[in-house]
Amino acid sequence: MNPVVDYHALAPEIVLTTTIVVVLIADLLFPERARWQTSRIASIGVLGALIPVLTLASGVFTDNHFVPRSMFGGAYVVDEYALVLKGFFLIATYIVLLLSIDEIKEGDYYQGEFWYLLLSSVLGMLIMCSARDLISIFVALELISIPTFVLAGWKKHNSKSNEAAIKYYLIGVISSAVMLYGMSLIYGLSGTTMLRGIFAYLEHAPDLGLILVACFLTLVGFAFKISAVPFHFWAPDTYEGAPTPVTAFLSVASKAGGFVALLTIVFVGLYPQPDGWQPVLWFLAAASMTVGNLTALRQTNIVRMLAYSSIAQGGFILAPLAVAGSGSNNGRDSFQAVVIYILIYGAMNLGAFAVVIAVARRTRSGAISSYSGLGVTSPALAVIMTMFLFSLAGVPPLAGWFAKFVMFRSLLDAGGAWAVTLAIIAAVNSVIAFFYYGAVARRMWFDAPAEGATAPRIPAALNLSIGLCVVAVVVVGIYPQVFAHLGDVAARSITG
Repeated sequence: MNPVVDYHALAPEIVLTTTIVVVLIADLLFPERARWQTSRIASIGVLGALIPVLTLASGVFTDNHFVPRSMFGGAYVVDEYALVLKGFFLIATYIVLLLSIDEIKEGDYYQGEFWYLLLSSVLGMLIMCSARDLISIFVALELISIPTFVLAGWKKHNSKSNEAAIKYYLIGVISSAVMLYGMSLIYGLSGTTMLRGIFAYLEHAPDLGLILVACFLTLVGFAFKISAVPFHFWAPDTYEGAPTPVTAFLSVASKAGGFVALLTIVFVGLYPQPDGWQPVLWFLAAASMTVGNLTALRQTNIVRMLAYSSIAQGGFILAPLAVAGSGSNNGRDSFQAVVIYILIYGAMNLGAFAVVIAVARRTRSGAISSYSGLGVTSPALAVIMTMFLFSLAGVPPLAGWFAKFVMFRSLLDAGGAWAVTLAIIAAVNSVIAFFYYGAVARRMWFDAPAEGATAPRIPAALNLSIGLCVVAVVVVGIYPQVFAHLGDVAARSITG
């Protein structure tokens, strides 16, 4: 039988693939000094891919009976969950493009290839949102990862960038091998790669021993992808060595891609056997929060601090997932909490990196000490950075408070000693995080600026990216129902 292809459902991927081809050809045709203009084509293509996402989702907010579109025997599904995350990835990518335009144009980098690789990685993210079998999940995850190996080493004449790319590549290959071995065991036991088929098998599985091993190996592979402790050691060096826009992309979009894969495989495939994934995720969440925050306290470089902050934030995102299905938490609350946290984390972390890029245009330094007196030389930028830092810390009325709220609510609804213990660990770590976020804010407002320091000149594209993130952080903080509804519609398509 010929496979049924729904071109409307595949339109975001088709538009983005067409954009990738056009960018590649345009880079060959444009003269050397005009190659940076391929960024305009990339930006238009990303916004164009967002249009079919909106048309597909036109009934999501008004019709509670949205009918998922399934293709290839159920291996590829376009439902509310997929549409919400596809919209997130495309908007986050557009912001990263805005961050990158002047950085790439002014730097000693190749240009056209940058946009080609970036969009290729985003294509993997769109595929990941709809993937519902082990093969498509693995292919999508590799399509996300492989272009980023090259992007991490984009500053080709910089030894730190080269080292970052090598570390990231080696760890990425190892994690893929471990994850693929775990997936092969799951396939060997269940006889299918379809997640729904694996779900049905695990409901009545006769041999739990090998299943637990398979789940463990699969989750360990994902732990590398999302830089969860103790598989995080590549992240700080990679984040510091890569160009800052690439670091922003890795810390938000690429990390979120790993979480989407983890959400899908746990809820759609492995959910009937919580003994295979709950203890592993509980440990990863607790360790990531604690190690990430404690190590961030000692950092003197803003990018490395945000790298360890990203590891800790990953622990907060994992926490609801670790208690899904426990107590009164039927799994839907946990799923909703993870999706909401990812959406809010994307806005505030991209905003923080946008300010880092803006400040570095003046100081040419990533040292936290270079932020001294920013409140004097550039008060508006200092206010904005303070907002992003306090949002990451979870201070009301900024968006981060709502992310923390839904996370704690899912933990407390689960009840039980393990869930309460994880909630206490999360609360303690939230306090610890405030110290290093607050330390940067203190430098900006209470330390004297360096002699001769002036306000940085911020290009229009960078200004726009900062403005978009500020609007998201403020609006969602004051009116969180916007993201709460997105989390709800995403959860209902997976958890019922």
